[in-house]
Amino acid sequence: MAEGPRLLAGGNPQIPKGDGQAPVDAYIAAMPGWKQEIGRGVEALVTELVPEATRAVRWNSPFWGGEGQGFFLSIHCLTKVVRCTFFAGRSLDPVPAGGTPKAEPARWADVGEGEFDEGAFRVWIAQAARVPGWTP
Repeated sequence: MAEGPRLLAGGNPQIPKGDGQAPVDAYIAAMPGWKQEIGRGVEALVTELVPEATRAVRWNSPFWGGEGQGFFLSIHCLTKVVRCTFFAGRSLDPVPAGGTPKAEPARWADVGEGEFDEGAFRVWIAQAARVPGWTP
């Protein structure tokens, strides 16, 4: 039986840097337990709402963006939640709850087991894809 990617702190999969669908799919497939459901939910909504979205894995996290717009969303596994960061989150309505002044203008939603709110994510993703995001 083949071993999957190494899980880092909080169960975050160690996936090599890459562009396109394949590294994002590899990350989601390696997400442990209930966290994988959140990754699949985010990917499904991005595919539905922003079919032209670009995809990449950087710093062991998947990113979604728009051509020439930068990245609008990233997810990262932490011990008890999946952190879903919207890089222009302050411009979203409603604004996701997580954030600090140091992180301006990003905001995030920490999603625990059984807490994925598809309706809220549908609104956030649709809005986030229309505004300039983060360019590393």
